[in-house]
Amino acid sequence: MTRGQRLAETNPEFIHRLASLTLDEARQMLGTSGEALLKSVESEPFDSEQAYLADGLFRVMIPQRKNDGKASRRKVVVAVRPDRRQPSGLALSCTACSDGCTHQALALHYLLAYKVELGLLPPSDEALLQLAPEPSPEELQNQAISDRRERARLESMEIRPLAPDVVWSDYLVTSRKSGRNYRVALRGMEPGESYCSCPDFRANTLGLCKHLLRVQEHVKRVYTAEARSKKFVPEEIAVHLTYGEQVEVRLLIPENLPAEIAPLLELYRDRAVTDLSHLVHTLAKVRMAQVPVVIYPDAEEFLQQEFDRRRMKAMTESLGHDAEHHPWRTELLTTPLLGYQLEGAAFLACAGRAILADEMGLGKTIQALAAIEILFRELDISKVLVVCPASVKSQWRNEILKFTTHSVQLVGGSIETRHEQYGAAPFTICNYEQVLKDHVSIAAKRWDVVILDEGQRIRNWETRTAQAIKSLRSRFAFVLTGTPLENKLDDLYSIMQFIDDRRLSPAFRFFPRHRMIDQKGRFVGYRNLDELRERLAPVFLRRTRSQVQQQLPPCSVHQVLIAPTSAQRQVHTRHFAQVSRIARKPHLHELDLMLLRKELLYCRLAANSPELVDDQIVGESSKLDRLSEMFDEMFEGHFEKAIVFSEWTRMLDLIEPLLDSRNLPYVRIDGQVSQRERAALVSQFEDDPGTRVLLASNAAATGLNLQAASIVINVDLPWNPAILEQRIARAHRMGQEKPVQVYVLVTEETFEERLLKTLEGKEQLARAVLDEGAEIKEVWLTSGSDSLRAELQGLLEPDPASTGERQSALPSAGTLVDQATSAQVHAIRDRLKHYLERDPQGRWQLRIPLASENALDELAKTFQQWVGEAID
Repeated sequence: MTRGQRLAETNPEFIHRLASLTLDEARQMLGTSGEALLKSVESEPFDSEQAYLADGLFRVMIPQRKNDGKASRRKVVVAVRPDRRQPSGLALSCTACSDGCTHQALALHYLLAYKVELGLLPPSDEALLQLAPEPSPEELQNQAISDRRERARLESMEIRPLAPDVVWSDYLVTSRKSGRNYRVALRGMEPGESYCSCPDFRANTLGLCKHLLRVQEHVKRVYTAEARSKKFVPEEIAVHLTYGEQVEVRLLIPENLPAEIAPLLELYRDRAVTDLSHLVHTLAKVRMAQVPVVIYPDAEEFLQQEFDRRRMKAMTESLGHDAEHHPWRTELLTTPLLGYQLEGAAFLACAGRAILADEMGLGKTIQALAAIEILFRELDISKVLVVCPASVKSQWRNEILKFTTHSVQLVGGSIETRHEQYGAAPFTICNYEQVLKDHVSIAAKRWDVVILDEGQRIRNWETRTAQAIKSLRSRFAFVLTGTPLENKLDDLYSIMQFIDDRRLSPAFRFFPRHRMIDQKGRFVGYRNLDELRERLAPVFLRRTRSQVQQQLPPCSVHQVLIAPTSAQRQVHTRHFAQVSRIARKPHLHELDLMLLRKELLYCRLAANSPELVDDQIVGESSKLDRLSEMFDEMFEGHFEKAIVFSEWTRMLDLIEPLLDSRNLPYVRIDGQVSQRERAALVSQFEDDPGTRVLLASNAAATGLNLQAASIVINVDLPWNPAILEQRIARAHRMGQEKPVQVYVLVTEETFEERLLKTLEGKEQLARAVLDEGAEIKEVWLTSGSDSLRAELQGLLEPDPASTGERQSALPSAGTLVDQATSAQVHAIRDRLKHYLERDPQGRWQLRIPLASENALDELAKTFQQWVGEAID
C-alpha cells in the first residue's frame, strides 16, 4: 500500500481535493498577485524536509531569510487545511504574512508540481494528470492578432506609398532591422480585404500581418475618417487571392464594364472562383475584347500549380496498380526502376511539392531523379537545384550522370565563381551552408525544382540556414528524408513549411490542436494524430522496408550479448551508481544535468572498454575480444566487406590494431576526414577488392551509399534509434545484391543492455504520425529534464530502500535536522570533485562546461542553494 493510499483512507475527501488542485485554483487562493507569486517560485526544487502531510493538514516549514538574503534557523509555517467555506474547499494560512505571499505560493507550488512525491498520486499516474482545456479557436485567433499588433507597434518599419494622396493603394514596407521589402495592397481596414507579400500573411489565415497593421495605423494618422470611409473601387480587372481558412481565387471588377464583357464577369463579383477552367476561358474572352486583365504574381503561381497538378494527375493515373509493367519503369532513367520506385516518382511529380520519407536504403535519390525526368518531359522544366549535405555532393553528381542524360554543375570555389555556377546546367548541386552564403545568387535564379536531400537539416526553424532555404521560391519542391520526425512534431512542421506553409495550419492553431498540456502548463504528449496523418497524406509518402521487402535483398539483425570483464563491471558500477543517485533527485539543476550526462557517457564507454574511461586499464574489454573473434570468423576464407560503426573515435583507435594484426586492409571515415578525402576513401572501399573494412563514426552514417558491404557491425548502441537505422541503411539499400548481416554488440549487465529496451519505444511517435496504416491518436511524452528523467526511470532498476526511506520520511518531514557546518562543506566538496581535471602540468583544475548563458544562471542558483545549506 502506498502512502497516498493510507492518507486517502484517513481523509479521502481532503487528499482528493489536494490531488485535484489546479493552477487556476491556486492563483485564486493567492489573490490578485497569484500568477506572479507562483511564477516567482516555479523553479524552486522540492524539499521533503520542509513538507508534512497528514490527516487534515498539509504543512510547509520554510527557512526565514535574514536581511542579507541568507536563510536563518527560524521558520515560516504555511498550512493548508480543509475548509468548506472557501471556494476552493481549502484554507491557506502563513505565520509571517496575512495575504498572499511567496511562502504560500511555495506551498501551493509543491501541491501542483510534486503530487507523486507527496503521495497524492501513484507514480504511474503522474502523466495522467488532468489536461488543461484546449483553447477555443476564438481565443487562439485573438491572441495571434494581439501578438501581431504588438510587433507592428514595436518593430521599426519604413512605409512608402506607391500612389501618394490615395488611401486605398499599394505601399512598400521596409523592415529597418532586416532590410527586407514587402508590398502591402491596402483595400480596406477589415481582415481579408487587403494583401501583403510577406510569408506570414500567406500562411497565418488571419487576413492580416504586422506590416498590414502598421500601414493601417499609418493611414489613420495621415488620412481623415471621411477619406477612409470611402470604399475601395477597382479601376481594372485583376485576379488575386484571399488567404483565409482556404486560399480563394477572386476577381477585382470595376463598376462600369464594357457591355460586351459585363455579363461574363458579373458571375464572379464578390464571390470565390470555383471553376478555374471556366475562369481561364472567361478571361480569354475579356482579352479578345481588348480589355486588359491583371493577374497578380501569387495568383498566377497558384493557377499554374493547380493546372500542373491536374495534368500530372491525369498522366500518373495511367500507372494504376500495375507500375511493374508500365513503360516508364524502363524508359525514364538509364536503369530500370522497381515498381514501388516508379510509384514514388509518380507521386512526387503529381503532388508537385511533396516529402518522400521512405526508410533509408529504398532509393529516394533515384525516385527523385525519375520524378524530375517526368517533369522534364511533360512540363518542360529546365532548372533543378539540389541542396544536400556537403559529404554527398559528389555522390549526387555521379548518380545524375549515371542515371540521366542531363549535365550537372557542382558548386564550389570562390564566391565570384559560385555566382556564375548557379543555373549553369540543368542540375545545380550545392550544400546547405552555401545556401546561406550565396542566398542572393540563388534567389536571383528562376528554379523550376528545388530538392532538399536529408531534409531534416531544416527541422530547426530558428536557424538562419533553415530560414534561407524556406525563402527559396520554385515551381516544384521535393524533400527527401528518412527521418522527418525524430523526437517532436516541431521537426515535421518545420519541414512542411518549405513544402506547403498552409497545409498544417498556422503554428498558433497547429500546436494547441496537437499538443497535450497539463493543468500546470507542462507539455505531456501529442493528440489528434489521426487528423495529422490525413492532412499529410496528399503531400507525404513513406514506405518501410517491410512493405517492399519482396523487392529488397534480405537483411538479418543479430544481437550479440557479451558478458563484461570484471574491470568493465567495476568501472560501470561506479559510474552507474552516480547516475542512479542523480536521477532520483526530485529536481535537477544545470549542474545535475551536466554531471548526469557525463556519468551516462562513462557508463556507455565502459560497456565498450574501461580503457576509454581510465587509460590505466588496458586490455580489459570483452567487446574487443568478441570483435576479434568475429573478424576471424567473417574474413577467414571469405571475401565479404564490412562496415564497423562506433560512436567514439577512441573506440575506433582500439579497433585498428585488431585489423592490423590480421593484415586486413581498411579505410576509416570520421569527423576529422575532409570531404575530398572522404570521397576517395569511399571509392577505395567500393572499388578495391583488397579493402575489406570501413571503420566509421556516425559521420559516415548519413548520405553515403556503401552497397559493397554486406556486413554491418554496430560496436555500440546510439541513443537515437534513427542513427542505428541510418547505419544499417548504408549497406541495406537499393543496389545491394547480397543478403546483409547486421550485428549489434551489447555488453550485458550494463546501461547499454537497458538502452536496447528504449529504442523501440522511441520510434512510437514517428510511427504514429508517419505510417499510413497507424491507428494511434495520442502519444504521451515528456520534455526537457523531465524527458531525461522519465527515460532514465525506465532504464534504472528501482532502489526499494531509498524509495521506502523517502516515503516514510514524509510524515515527519516538518522536523528539520541540524547538521554541522563542516559536514556541509564536505558535501559541497563532494559535489564539486566530479568536475576536477588535471591540466597538462598535472595540477588540479575545476572545469564546468556550460551549454549556454542561461546555464550560468542555473549554476549560480545551485551554488546559492549549496551555500544556503552550509550556512543554515
